[in-house]
Amino acid sequence: MKIQLNENYKQLQESYLFAGIAKKVSAYSQAHPDKKIIRLGIGDVTLPLTPTVIQALQKAVGEMAVQETFRGYPPEAGFDFARQAVVDYYGRRGTKLDLCEVFVSDGAKSDCANLTELFGDNPVLIPDPVYPVYLDSNLMCGRKVTFLQATQENGFLPMPEGLTGEGYLIYLCSPNNPTGAVYNKEQLTQWVDFARRSGSLILFDAAYEAFIHGDYPHSIYEIEGARECAIEICSLSKTAGFTGTRCSWTVVPVELTAGGMSLRDMWERRQATKFNGVPYIVQRAAQAALSPQGIRECQGLVDYYMENARSISALLDKKGIFYTGGQSSPYIWMRCTGNMDAWTFFDYLLENVQVVGTPGSGFGACGEGFFRLTSFGSHEATKEAIARLDSLL
Repeated sequence: MKIQLNENYKQLQESYLFAGIAKKVSAYSQAHPDKKIIRLGIGDVTLPLTPTVIQALQKAVGEMAVQETFRGYPPEAGFDFARQAVVDYYGRRGTKLDLCEVFVSDGAKSDCANLTELFGDNPVLIPDPVYPVYLDSNLMCGRKVTFLQATQENGFLPMPEGLTGEGYLIYLCSPNNPTGAVYNKEQLTQWVDFARRSGSLILFDAAYEAFIHGDYPHSIYEIEGARECAIEICSLSKTAGFTGTRCSWTVVPVELTAGGMSLRDMWERRQATKFNGVPYIVQRAAQAALSPQGIRECQGLVDYYMENARSISALLDKKGIFYTGGQSSPYIWMRCTGNMDAWTFFDYLLENVQVVGTPGSGFGACGEGFFRLTSFGSHEATKEAIARLDSLL
């Protein structure tokens, strides 16, 4: 063919991190069909949807079977009842949003990537290690990315000291994926102040806010001035077990303007052009999950997974292995033992005890020498994985 392609794709790794892991695990499984593999790598949930969510789904399915209550295309930004549920969820924590600022979508991952379409050739600041979508989606656009080094020395929470320049797109994730580190209010205030001072925009990923334990902000909008410089993305994937049900939201405050254009209006226009909305039955499920009763039930899911996290953390404490996370995050970010690099450690665990995690180097150069374990398995599988790791580490 003689068509021109987007050559920015040449800058990407050959395969997406988790797809590469899946291929490795599949190859090992085929070679060793007698071995039981325990997966603590990809952060997929294992518990079923809660009763309130299931009831809402079933009721909505019934409505779709009756002409009077049947729904066709959903609004691209979400039904008002789902958007109001998000507004009310924030409101119960003292954060005020307007209905028009909330956009319901099918996942935080897709929103993180699709938001890049709103911007021109801005410099991008991304923590390293980092969730791969932040980096890859900007490389696809040909943008220059500068990494903010997240290291053991700064608690895996890079700060804006020493940064010069202006007009940045700044990616922040708290609680962080993969490190589990959480920004406190003072630290987020410094980032908001920097963004306002430099005319930059923060893209704040709050997908794991439900796992926060302690006095940490759940939303960037708890910080004064954030409405003038931040977009927030959040998800029900881990909070309510929606990894297979698919529902999230993005908040774009009306205050966000640049070059005489409204980012809220631009995102609304983008979604209307390229997105057909989230199914009605899923939005009813999301409304139920965000209700006071739904949140109480979702907290049960969170508590279950955090019990796994505490058990994994206890093993690492016993072994004297450095780690972060596991307290306000379902992820445990541990140092590889025996001075192994991350992929060597991956192979070491897979071959010797058939436990799968995620090599830290897959999240960036600063992740080398570290390894991510998730707490999203069942109690039984997690206990077995801990026993296996105990015998090896």
